[in-house]
Amino acid sequence: MAEQENAVLIRRREVQRRTGLSRTTIYEKIARGEFPPPINLGARSVGWVEAEIQRWVTGRINASRGAAK
Repeated sequence: MAEQENAVLIRRREVQRRTGLSRTTIYEKIARGEFPPPINLGARSVGWVEAEIQRWVTGRINASRGAAK
């Protein structure tokens, strides 16, 4: 609950910048359940929970480093 109270939402361009993924790839990964889904902010607006994106990035780093061993 405390995490939700302090949640920061980021927009798609920032998600792209932080992950290095294209818009299409982000939505493909969401459809496959491989990426955090966005939060609806309005009729034509979505955002992502910053902490969820950071966990995803950290998971990719850990998976990459673990695979290199």
